[in-house]
Amino acid sequence: MRRLILSLAVLAALSASASAQTADEIVDKFVKTVGGMEKIQAVKSLRRTGRVNAGGGFEYVVVEENQRPNLVRQEAQIQGMTGVTAYDGKTGWKIEPWNGKKDAEPLGEEEMKGILEDSDLDGPLVNYRAKGNKVEYVGMDQVEGTDAYKLKVTLANGDVRYFYMDTDYYVPIKIDVKRIIRGAEREYETILGDYKEVNGWYLPHSVESGPKGSQFKAKVTYDKIEPNVSLESARFRPPAAKSAVTGAPDASNVEPKKAEGAKPEAAKPPAAKADNSGSKPPRQNRD
Repeated sequence: MRRLILSLAVLAALSASASAQTADEIVDKFVKTVGGMEKIQAVKSLRRTGRVNAGGGFEYVVVEENQRPNLVRQEAQIQGMTGVTAYDGKTGWKIEPWNGKKDAEPLGEEEMKGILEDSDLDGPLVNYRAKGNKVEYVGMDQVEGTDAYKLKVTLANGDVRYFYMDTDYYVPIKIDVKRIIRGAEREYETILGDYKEVNGWYLPHSVESGPKGSQFKAKVTYDKIEPNVSLESARFRPPAAKSAVTGAPDASNVEPKKAEGAKPEAAKPPAAKADNSGSKPPRQNRD
């Protein structure tokens, strides 16, 4: 009996080791497919410009800017108004003019988790160990009839993502996201496609996301992705409140007015009367 238990323990250890190696192989092939670590790290900033189709004929323009190490600013242009969600490496904030708010306000818990994930320019798979993430291979699965390698990615904050990797190109074609918000688990899914080269780095130009199982999803189509754009760090910081009242001047710094002679009272005017808006990266060998 002891021998059987020992044998099972050895098999379990070997299986775990093989899974870890398989996960690393898949991640390594992914990095190589999309351009390699050198090409990825050569991109210091990105500006993505696209259109969001939120369903029912409702569309708006979105601009997303990322800058290393972890700065992000997202703008949504809706009916002539521009809303902003951003993170400056310390503070997450937003401005929502369509709600009658002109000043920056802090992000909520769920919004903060989302912006922190978006601030990672490379995504959680690149240099995942250095980021404190854990990646496990959990087997094969299918995405709309297409075979995919399934990776379980546990982020440093404990949130879990499942990456479905294309078996020919080793790029993510679907991501399932699980987040814990105020003790409750919430699930979302994202479909990725139309990979195109940007400065030697293949990036998805089509991203469709929404609550898992829901038919209501928003699709972003990026018309332009610009690498290494010049971005001022001030763009990511919350602006001063527009509604702030200017302080009264310090009386000690104001010169007293000189006395003036009396002036005749000016004649008063008569009283007024009442008046009645895909391509894919190069294929990788599975060996």
